[in-house]
Amino acid sequence: MAKVTNQEVIALLDEKFGNKITDVNEPYGLLTFETTKDVIIEVLKFLKENTATDFNFLTDITAVHYPEKKHGIAVVYHLHSMVKGIRVRIKVYIDEQHPTIPTATSVWNGANWMERETYDFFGVKFEGHPDLRRILNMDDLGVFPMLKQYPLEDPNRVDKKDEYFGR
Repeated sequence: MAKVTNQEVIALLDEKFGNKITDVNEPYGLLTFETTKDVIIEVLKFLKENTATDFNFLTDITAVHYPEKKHGIAVVYHLHSMVKGIRVRIKVYIDEQHPTIPTATSVWNGANWMERETYDFFGVKFEGHPDLRRILNMDDLGVFPMLKQYPLEDPNRVDKKDEYFGR
């Protein structure tokens, strides 16, 4: 079992996908890079099926909302090669107004529930998902709770106003 390094993984990705792999860095040793939604499934398949990388475990799919950025939502994939002893984080920025991305269920069956949870909390629609519906919140909930669209506190709370406490 030969270990693979972050630099070897990036070299393989660069050879295969070229400029579709961007913003490569290694915070705390975790290989992190960005790609686009038009090639994300190809990237995931490549990392899983390539014997040099052998990313055999999809650890997580989630999202992060960045309301101040041009593309407001980042869909984040965490992969782990238990054979090669390496992890990777992949980010795909998508439009907050039309949050769609292809489903990874064609690559990993386990992506099913992770994508449902991401849809439930962030509103990301995974195109081609076999059963995309809410998993934890009520079906008739009209918002996606993890989007930073509302103030953190109710501005009408009187227990926070100084004039009521002689301050």
